[in-house]
Amino acid sequence: MADLSVSRIGQVNLAGDVDALNLKIFSGEVLTAFNMNCVYQDKHLIREIASGKSAQFPATGRITAAYHTPGTQLTGTPIAHNERVITIDDLLLANVMIADIDEAKSHYDVRSEYTKQLGEALALAFDTNVARTAVLAARASATITGEPGGSVIVGGANVRTDGALIKAALFAAAQKFDENNVVDTDRNAFVKPVTFYAAAATTDLVNKDWGGRGGIADGKIESLAGINIVKSNNVPNSNVATGPAKYQGNFANTAMSIFHRSAVGTCRLMSLSMQSEYLTLWQATALVARFAVGHGILRPECAIEVVTA
Repeated sequence: MADLSVSRIGQVNLAGDVDALNLKIFSGEVLTAFNMNCVYQDKHLIREIASGKSAQFPATGRITAAYHTPGTQLTGTPIAHNERVITIDDLLLANVMIADIDEAKSHYDVRSEYTKQLGEALALAFDTNVARTAVLAARASATITGEPGGSVIVGGANVRTDGALIKAALFAAAQKFDENNVVDTDRNAFVKPVTFYAAAATTDLVNKDWGGRGGIADGKIESLAGINIVKSNNVPNSNVATGPAKYQGNFANTAMSIFHRSAVGTCRLMSLSMQSEYLTLWQATALVARFAVGHGILRPECAIEVVTA
């Protein structure tokens, strides 16, 4: 009897690794889950590096104009320069081990669900660190001497839930950005769900007759005072004393984090990737999702923290 020709659906063109295509599917699931759950990713600056431990972000001060007196020689105007250096954190990963026997007994595809959760776990870590960095930027001093630093607005004890206070804080933030010469595009306010829905329930913020964007029927508000409103559970509001030191701080009074995309930067050494390996001695498959990035403050004048007190 001739040998049975088994179709290995994971092979490329009937040759090579029998899991080659399967691994790509897992990677796609991780990447999709990461992108869907990472709301901070496209709202700040990201730089890719091929090697090294850090990236330099140069900062240039402003030049001033002056009236010229006839006969006076022009000698030039010095411009202040500085830099912000963002270092790569340790390798961040999420992993899971799937026992052969458990997978065989399961009546549904556990790998698909597990890889989705790996992506969500990394997205949570990414957003959390960027969110904390944005608040710390609002507390930081200026990068260039003579330029403004970050700003803190006291919104009031109930600014997380009072629509009128939310409105006042956002308009105050817009004014501060204008005073700091921050361009009026790519401004975003990150708020907890309780604040988001309190704003959406405030009629004069969503009523189009008042110029608002959104609606009570949809339960959302898109922007106010030229600032996009983004809902996120990752806005910090506790005292963080664990993890990398550069992301630590007391955020107990933080109500909103408002910043232009140039306020915070990410240096990415290793993009999101997926690894899978069958371990014979453990009779299990290891799934690992990982990346190597670092986050840091770039332009404090582009960041505002709204606090309760």
